[in-house]
Amino acid sequence: MKVLFNSLQFLIFFPIVTLVYFAIPQKIRYLWLLGASYYFYMCWNPEYALLMLTSTAITYLSGFFIERGKTDLTRKIMVGVSFSLNLAILFYFKYFYFTVDNINAIRGLFNLKALVPRFDVILPVGISFYTFQALSYTVDVYRKEIPHEKNFFKYALFVSFFPQLVAGPIERSKNLLTQMSEKHAFNYNKAREGFLLMLWGFFQKLVIADRAAIFVNTVYNDSSNFSGAMLCIATVLFAVQIYCDFASYSLIAKGAAKVMGFELMDNFRQPYLSVSIAEFWRRWHISLSGWFKDYLYIPLGGNRKGTVRKYFNLMVVFLVSGLWHGASWNFVIWGIIHGIYQIAGDITNNSRKLVCELINVDRTKPQYIWFRRGITFVLVCFAWIFFRSETLTQALDIIKRIFVGFEPWTLYEGGLTSAGLNMANLWVLFLGVLVHILVSIKGYSGISVSKEVEEMHLLARWPAYLALLFAILIFGIYGPGYAASQFIYFQF
Repeated sequence: MKVLFNSLQFLIFFPIVTLVYFAIPQKIRYLWLLGASYYFYMCWNPEYALLMLTSTAITYLSGFFIERGKTDLTRKIMVGVSFSLNLAILFYFKYFYFTVDNINAIRGLFNLKALVPRFDVILPVGISFYTFQALSYTVDVYRKEIPHEKNFFKYALFVSFFPQLVAGPIERSKNLLTQMSEKHAFNYNKAREGFLLMLWGFFQKLVIADRAAIFVNTVYNDSSNFSGAMLCIATVLFAVQIYCDFASYSLIAKGAAKVMGFELMDNFRQPYLSVSIAEFWRRWHISLSGWFKDYLYIPLGGNRKGTVRKYFNLMVVFLVSGLWHGASWNFVIWGIIHGIYQIAGDITNNSRKLVCELINVDRTKPQYIWFRRGITFVLVCFAWIFFRSETLTQALDIIKRIFVGFEPWTLYEGGLTSAGLNMANLWVLFLGVLVHILVSIKGYSGISVSKEVEEMHLLARWPAYLALLFAILIFGIYGPGYAASQFIYFQF
C-alpha cells in the first residue's frame, strides 16, 4: 500500500511519525526516522529497500576509503568505483529495456532476430533521486567539503529521508546530512510554517495539477481526434500540470521536514516568469540543475576552456538531463532542445541587445520584460510536447496539427468541454491557475505570501488557513474511494 503525500495513509503516517519523533529521547530519534523512512519506501515494494540499502552501503564505504586514501589517485579510483557501481545499478533498472529496444532496431536493419529478455526489470520508484543524492556525498568527501560520516545509520537516513526520498529535492550532504546530528526541539512557528507550505502544496496538486491532468490526458491520449487549438491548450495545461504537480511534492516535502525541524532547499522559484531559458533552468528543478552544474558541467570544464567547449559541455549536460528523466528518445529530444535554446540564446545575446538599441526599445520596461517572458514560456511549452508525448511520432504529429490544423472555431463548438472537464471544472481550474499566477508574481518580486499570512493578526490568519483547507477539500480532485493520484516525477 503506497503512502502517497496526497493519500489518507499519509495523513495517518506523518502525524504518528512526528509525534513519536518529538516524544522519544534525542539520541535515538534518527533511528526512528530511519525506520519510518524505510517503511515509507517499502510500502511501494519491499525489494526496493534492498536496492536503496545497496546504494547506501556503496557510497558510505567509498566515503570511508576516500577519506583514508593515501594518494589522490587512490581517492579518484574510489570515486570512480562508487560512480561506476551506482550508475550500473541505475542503468540496469532504468535503461535496460531502452537499450535492448535500440539494439533490436539496429538488428532489424540487418534482418537479424530480435533479442528477447527472459526476465522483467521493474523500475524502482525514486531511484534516480536517491542515487544522485548518494553520489553527491562521494564527491563532497573527495573534495573535502565534508568529512566522512562515521555513523552509518545517520548516513542511511540522509539517503532515505522520507519527505524528499521519492521525488526530491536532491539534497546535498553539506545541508541535510549535517542536520542529522543536530538537536530538533518542537518549534511552533516552524510547525506552522511547515503546515502552511504543505497546504499550499496540496492546493497545487489536488485543485490545479490533478484537474489539469484530466484535460491533458484526454487530449494527448487521443491526440489524432482533437484540433490543433485543443492540442495547443492541452500543451499549455500540461506546462501548468507538471509544474504544479512537481512543485507541490517539493513544497509538501519541505513543509513536512520543517515541522520536524529540518530545512530542505527550495526546488522551484517561479520558473514560468523567467525572461530566458537560462533563467528558467536557474528556477526549475533547482536541485537537479545544481547537481549537474557542480558534478558534471564544471568537471567537464564549464566555461573555462573556450566558447566551443562551453557549448559542447552544455549539450552534454542537457543530453544527460533528458536521459535522467526517462529511458525514451522523447526525453532525449526534450533535453537537446533545451540545450539548443541555451546555446542559441548565448550566441544571439549581443545581437538582440543591438537590435533593441537600433529600434529604441527600453529593455527595462515592463512591456518588454513580459514580452520576453511570453517568448520563453512558448519555447518551454514547445519542448514539453516531446516530454508529454508517448512517442516521437506522436510529438511530431501534434506539432504538425498545431500549425496546420489549428481550427480555433472548435473551441466555440463545445470543444473545451469535450476534454473531460465540464464548464464548472474549467472555471475552477482557471481561478486556481489565476491565484497561483498572482502568488508567483509576488514571489518573483521577493514577497512571500506565506510570510504575509503568518504575520497577519490571529483573527485574519486562521480564516486564511481555513479558506485554503476548505478549497482543497471542496475543489480537490479525488479518485474512486478517495484514491490518490501518483505524482508525475515518481516515474523518474
